[in-house]
Amino acid sequence: MTASSRPDLQPASAARGLLLAALSLGISLALTSPAQAGSGGAGSDPAAGNQDSADSATLPWKLTLGHYRMSEGPAGTDLNLRWRQDGHSAWVGLYRDASVGSQWRVGWDDQWALPANFSLLPSLQAAQGGFVGGSLNLQWGSAWYGQAGIGRTNLKPYVNLNFDPNDALMAAFGHQDEAGGWQWQAAVIADDRLHTGQKHWHLSARWPLAATGARVGVDLLRKSGQGDAGWVSAWGASTTLDIDRWFLRLAYDPKQNFSADDTWRLSAGLRF
Repeated sequence: MTASSRPDLQPASAARGLLLAALSLGISLALTSPAQAGSGGAGSDPAAGNQDSADSATLPWKLTLGHYRMSEGPAGTDLNLRWRQDGHSAWVGLYRDASVGSQWRVGWDDQWALPANFSLLPSLQAAQGGFVGGSLNLQWGSAWYGQAGIGRTNLKPYVNLNFDPNDALMAAFGHQDEAGGWQWQAAVIADDRLHTGQKHWHLSARWPLAATGARVGVDLLRKSGQGDAGWVSAWGASTTLDIDRWFLRLAYDPKQNFSADDTWRLSAGLRF
């Protein structure tokens, strides 16, 4: 995973190219439904936002517009279109800011049932400029579940919007109410390739608001590891509100991608 100064095009080197990336979609800004898409990894793309199985059954498309306000760099925007149905997903996104210009991204993730209540959760991602990445997670269980996985990239320059370490090992444990009730997950993503010590801990939850039809998601983040300007140790968080087909997400990410940037991210989207 890389420590980028912001979502940026980085040189493909260990010094500045610590590529950070899901999902929850993997783990996203508010995690992707775990039994559907897995958590984190270089193939997931949290710019696409949350989507649970109930939504994807009748509303397979999701359009998300994100705005990124960085303390040290220019503001960025991202447009992401995602399709999801029956555990299969594909998406395309375009990021742009005044410093790096623009970069297209495409991705795919899936869920393959295995014997003994196991599932295999693969994902792939590619981006303009030659970047390729992916992840492979193994999950056991459904309502109560555990996950373990690995992510890898080719370390090419990349506008990284996954924010968690990409070249990393992942472990997660959680519960999801398939009837649409409470969901929660605890997860850790740790660099195991570039020797940065970069690590993200996530504690996330999602629950319905009684009698309103709305849902709330919260993701608490603890990060530590070597960054662009020294050791980083910080807390971040995001919260998501789903109302009918619409959702709104606000996130604060200090030292985003282990850089000097303290970043606010605002995303809004529509399912259809």
